Amino acid sequence: MKYRKIFIWIAIMLLLIASATVGYMLILHLTFIDALYMTIITISTVGYREVAEMNTLAKWFSIGFILVSVGMVGYLLSVVFRFLSEGNINEAWRKNRMKKEIEKLTNHIIICGAGETGIHVIKQMRRREVEFVVIENDPEAIENLKELDVLYVFDDATKEEVLLEAKVKEAKGLISCLAKDADNVFVVLTARELNPKMHIVARSHEERSDKKLRRAGANNTVSPDEIGGKKMASMMLSPNVQYFVDNIIDTKNMSIDMEEIEIKEDAELIGKKLRDAKISEKAGLIVLAIRRENDVFIFNPKADEVLRLDDKMIVVGSKDQIKILKKMSMDII
Repeated sequence: MKYRKIFIWIAIMLLLIASATVGYMLILHLTFIDALYMTIITISTVGYREVAEMNTLAKWFSIGFILVSVGMVGYLLSVVFRFLSEGNINEAWRKNRMKKEIEKLTNHIIICGAGETGIHVIKQMRRREVEFVVIENDPEAIENLKELDVLYVFDDATKEEVLLEAKVKEAKGLISCLAKDADNVFVVLTARELNPKMHIVARSHEERSDKKLRRAGANNTVSPDEIGGKKMASMMLSPNVQYFVDNIIDTKNMSIDMEEIEIKEDAELIGKKLRDAKISEKAGLIVLAIRRENDVFIFNPKADEVLRLDDKMIVVGSKDQIKILKKMSMDII
């Protein structure tokens, strides 16, 4: 809006200069360059010698032109100085740099909403060092994103063009945690249409919204109230177990992590038994479970379990250990 205001006033000033130039050409019968010269020395009030004999009409014209132009120039300068003093140039430079970084994103995560739930998602993504971009239209939330120094699009996530700006077609996943279920359904529906292969997780405020979100295209839905209730019960019944789980998810006190690693094509692990793969020896982490097609889970897999293509191993270990196993599985992001 401020850019537009400045451009409008600059356009008015140019129109005023052009009008004054034509006026001097007609009144004093000057060439274009002489008339433009007269216009500039008049508007700038530098007091250089006129290029022609000033008649009465020319003097009245100059007086009116000076009164109008001085006020307009003064106002334009005040707008420009205010624009500069508010740091808009730095802000414009930062937005331009961020836009270029977003344009380069591929295989990233899109987070729709930076509210109470979204901000925790963002912090987890930062901790996991995953590339992501946030879509948010609340100015207060945007200030929080600036402090966190994350990529964002300041707009409405329910708009198709905004999702495209966030590179939804190149994204590997989307998390929709907007305040209203209807908005989450719309985001999921639009995102699924634009990118049929991406993984979508959506926040569900009401229990009945779960089915709608899944029909719209969400792979998984999350109810913060339900999760909060389960965690509170667990903290009462098994506080030490919950403490351990919390520290796997949020490693403030412990240097371990829980990760899902998929065995991709040409991986050295394909066709090997767990004991022969020597995952513990080479990577030093623990394989808790293996997930196979049709949602078949093998918990605490035995040493003679044969690893297959597309198996998803649920493992616990440090970031460095997980990176080693990802290389062995060819699951490198």
